[in-house]
Amino acid sequence: MHLTSLESSAARFPSSVIFKTPILDGSGSLVNWNSITYSQFHGDVLLYARYWAKVLGHDRIPQRSVVGLWIGGYTYQDVLHIYGLSRAGYIPQLFSLRLPNPDVIFELLHRAQARALICDQAFHSVLQGRPVPVHVASPVSKSDVSTDPLPELPVVPSDAIAFLFHTSGSTSGSPKLVPCTYQWLDATLLKSGQVATPRVSSRQDVVTWMGSMCHIAQTFMLMGYIQHGSCVVQPTTISFSSEELMDMIHHCGLNRLNQFAAFLAMQLRSSRNNPKLLSMLADLDEVLYGGMPLPQEEQEWALRNNINLRNLFGSTECGATLVSVGGSGADANLLRPLEGVSYSFEPVHPSSEGAHQSTGRIFEFIVRADSRDCPHPTLRHSDGHFHTGDFFHEVSPGLYVFRGRADDWIKSENSLKCDAKAIEDNVRTMCGNLVSDCIVVGTGRPSPVLFVEPGTGMDDDKLKKEIIRKTRQFHSRRYLHERITSMNMVVVVPRNTLPRTATKGNIRRKAVEDIYKVQLDHIYGLV
Repeated sequence: MHLTSLESSAARFPSSVIFKTPILDGSGSLVNWNSITYSQFHGDVLLYARYWAKVLGHDRIPQRSVVGLWIGGYTYQDVLHIYGLSRAGYIPQLFSLRLPNPDVIFELLHRAQARALICDQAFHSVLQGRPVPVHVASPVSKSDVSTDPLPELPVVPSDAIAFLFHTSGSTSGSPKLVPCTYQWLDATLLKSGQVATPRVSSRQDVVTWMGSMCHIAQTFMLMGYIQHGSCVVQPTTISFSSEELMDMIHHCGLNRLNQFAAFLAMQLRSSRNNPKLLSMLADLDEVLYGGMPLPQEEQEWALRNNINLRNLFGSTECGATLVSVGGSGADANLLRPLEGVSYSFEPVHPSSEGAHQSTGRIFEFIVRADSRDCPHPTLRHSDGHFHTGDFFHEVSPGLYVFRGRADDWIKSENSLKCDAKAIEDNVRTMCGNLVSDCIVVGTGRPSPVLFVEPGTGMDDDKLKKEIIRKTRQFHSRRYLHERITSMNMVVVVPRNTLPRTATKGNIRRKAVEDIYKVQLDHIYGLV
């Protein structure tokens, strides 16, 4: 499992650097990087394990209990709390700070039968008097556990829960629990090891931190890179600038870039006017992206300029599942399953939603029950398999192109999900005849925007205020990337002007995003 993998790598690469963390000056500017070795990281994980075993033991919380972690997930210390809690024999239930509503957090803790919560210092003052013990995720020193023993790990079956994640979008007012078993974790280690395999075996890979450890993408990637003794560079922000990227390449020896597609697209656009950046990108062993497809023009620019792109496709429930061929050939962007899995691509009836997106035959991607990475039984379909809801077109045997989803979700710039249909339904319910029709867009953007066709002759600004007021409670329970809480994120257009399908008359989400792209760029401050 992940702890055994870390222990093995700490023995094999004790003096190799596993993390480079930024050193900032008083104004927040980057001045240098701090290096942390595998041996130091492993020792720190054991230190944090001893600490949490002591603290939770004082609370009389036994091993194998669920304990919530409500933290950012972006720092070295966050990794220590997660791995340390796991090494202490507990089941981490991970919440990111993007879900800032304490009521939702405690509902999810209750649903998982959690016994305690470890939180960021910023939230501690508002969590007093809650039904479970609450502790601050503070730095731990050796003096905190000077005489406390390292607990023995309990022996557990392969179907026991190791972690609890949550879907990155909300359903019925809160995310869904995603239990991850030890069998699933072992399968994830095998898959992540494939993705993270070095291109040049004679040198250490240096890669970028991709996102929050409270979401599956960064957890998956870290498990892969630990297996190969790689080094992970923590940027000052996940949406780091091109200047910081060049600094990481020059000063940290970065040779593999990992970013969500929306952030990578910004780097590729910058490279059009920055020959030095373009040259550096082309010299990287790999530029890996995920979360959503890259815009076609950025893909083509990268291929024309010999940038070694690879697309990693996955989900919270499954981790990574498919990876593109890569290279510069005609099949470079085509996706194929990772090894050691059991997937199927089942034909979708032509009349099904999404089939209009391709003239070729459309298949739904299914993770079969006998695949070791098949999600927990509580997440599976009635046939026992996990139906991803993702559609693909098979270009040639075993090679696929993504053709969209079977539902009404969009993905934000950091590839977290947003239930657009739920927002639309809430607007229609709460605003009554004020709204004739509406659509939510924002694929690849920081947050959603609501387009509204008015139902009355109300002044546009007054209508926007009423919509925000009437939907405020709904949005207060959602992730930050799902919320519409500002009038700036509501656009009023004349009735019957939004593009619609010819048959059913449904507003076409993608067409709205394309037609109003310039206006959306203005809203997000891009022009």
